[in-house]
Amino acid sequence: MRVLVEELGQQVGVNRACDVLNISRSRVYRARQPKPKTNPRPTPAHALSEEERVTVREVLNSPQFMDQAPRQVYARLLDDGIYLCHWRTMYRILNDHAEVRERRHVRKHPVYKKPELLATSPNQVWSWDITALRGPAKWINYPLYTVLDIYSRYVVGWMIAEVESSEFAKQLIAEITHQQGIQADQLILHADNGAPMRGKPLSQLLVDLGITGSHNRPYTSDDNPFSEAQFKTMKYRPDYPNRFESLIDARRWARSFFDWYNHQHYHSGLNLLTPASVHYREDEAVKQHRQTVMNAAYRVHPTRFVKGKPVIKGAPHAVYINPPTQEVNLP
Repeated sequence: MRVLVEELGQQVGVNRACDVLNISRSRVYRARQPKPKTNPRPTPAHALSEEERVTVREVLNSPQFMDQAPRQVYARLLDDGIYLCHWRTMYRILNDHAEVRERRHVRKHPVYKKPELLATSPNQVWSWDITALRGPAKWINYPLYTVLDIYSRYVVGWMIAEVESSEFAKQLIAEITHQQGIQADQLILHADNGAPMRGKPLSQLLVDLGITGSHNRPYTSDDNPFSEAQFKTMKYRPDYPNRFESLIDARRWARSFFDWYNHQHYHSGLNLLTPASVHYREDEAVKQHRQTVMNAAYRVHPTRFVKGKPVIKGAPHAVYINPPTQEVNLP
């Protein structure tokens, strides 16, 4: 970090570099000061020899003791009439070899690549998921399949079924890709790792349609934030019932909700545009109309706009799932 500050400081000055990198100047100045030389600690006369340290480490890592803490090993050896060293020394020996940890041969979890998806227009990246709608009695639920365009937040398709099934998901995806006119190699379909998402019927359909499949990392729910946010919006609606009386009742309510969500909901992530206006590229006309209204208000009472003439924002230029880490760019 100090090297980065020094490099930036040569271009824009230390003060500016520290502001950009959010680092205090005192930290930089302290790092510039030469560090005093320290004399190495002398080895005590009673210290273990190198051969003895090797022996202690071999005992600690032996099959008999590799799954026990040094204090447990220390106690067991004493009961067996053996004293090698104090248990604190055992810890120091292990620490010198970075072995103050699980010493058994255990399975390591694989490293999963973080999905980084970018959409700059509608029908480039869709996110889909399934949530359970509570039925009339305990243990009765109706799975709601919802497919969302992450750029426009428009729900391109939904379905309420009696069970979760990759076959049902296949039918839904096939229908809405046809309605939206999706071409081969145009779309990325993102989902979590549930069985319907990875089932063979849906996977084969994506191959046939030339759609790229994408999935969350295991146990990482925030890799699918847009679907989760849409479900929260749905379940926090004032008229969302505690339970649905029947499958027909659930479908009737969902039809009304998605019509509102797509065409009347002013989405905060879209600068208060509706998903339908962004999805079908009507947002620019809405933006111009709003700008005209604000210009008229500014002409009547300019002093009420302390930051000057208001500028209405349109739809975002780009929407990410897990945006890549960017380097610091100086203005």
